[in-house]
Amino acid sequence: MGRSSNITVFILLGLSQNKNIEVICFVFFLFCYIAIWMGNVLIMISIRCTQLIDQPMYFFLNCLSLSDLCYTSTVTPKLMTDLLAERKIISYNNCMIQLFTTHLFGGIEIFILTGMAYDRYVAICKPLHYTIIMSRHRCNMIIMACCTGGFVHSVSQFLLTVFLPFCGPNEIDHYFCDVYPLLKLACSNTHIIGLLVIANSGLIALVTFVVLILSYFFILCTIRAYSVQSQRKALSTCSSHLTVVVLFFAPALFIYIRPATTFPEDKVFALFYTIIAPMFNPLIYTLRNTEMKNALQKVWGHQEFLKGK
Repeated sequence: MGRSSNITVFILLGLSQNKNIEVICFVFFLFCYIAIWMGNVLIMISIRCTQLIDQPMYFFLNCLSLSDLCYTSTVTPKLMTDLLAERKIISYNNCMIQLFTTHLFGGIEIFILTGMAYDRYVAICKPLHYTIIMSRHRCNMIIMACCTGGFVHSVSQFLLTVFLPFCGPNEIDHYFCDVYPLLKLACSNTHIIGLLVIANSGLIALVTFVVLILSYFFILCTIRAYSVQSQRKALSTCSSHLTVVVLFFAPALFIYIRPATTFPEDKVFALFYTIIAPMFNPLIYTLRNTEMKNALQKVWGHQEFLKGK
């Protein structure tokens, strides 16, 4: 690969060195991973088996659920395996693959959230033109743009890291391979690369977050002229989306918007956008959304359960 390195294996220090804590973490993350799969698959099937798939908002939600599954699966299975392992090791090649895939699906998720915000903006601020603007062709093009953006972001992160020389030590103070912990191990000056990482990951997250917040500011300004019932419906939909945005972006901004340094807290913050957010997304979008509840009733017949909600 054109690199000068004698490191073929990395050691992941993980979340804790205490075995009892690791067992507790394993049980907790196993529950989280099962919940992620059950919740997101439930949403995907419910949307695809009803007419909700024809609505742009639920078309994007279906894509978000799929990206959630892919994103968390690049990290969580390895994390759970390491929690029960004596030595938490990962080969250099697998480390680079994990780095590429986490940024690929993480980037796609960020752009899908932006697409969902655009959909809500058009629906609320330009309702008469909504069906024309958000046609199925336009929705497909937005998803293609999200995938392309995620791929470009991931390739750039990969290229910034793959040519770094690693001469030792080989202990990564994290539970998965990410750019900043790897820069810390490189036996070369990584100042310029660190700035490029900020320009890539940090600015993408910051600009996207600002755009999302601005879109909801315009939405709030628009709905002031609506009836109380319409205001409640718009706020219910947008508050669900905004909750997911904050849950995902706040910890990501903490990690990627600063200079290339690492803190022990990074691992805890990373849990929010790699595991916690994908787990809560189905609950946030389902429990606050009448149409999703009705779709779940229609497909699964759990009427009593949903009425209790």
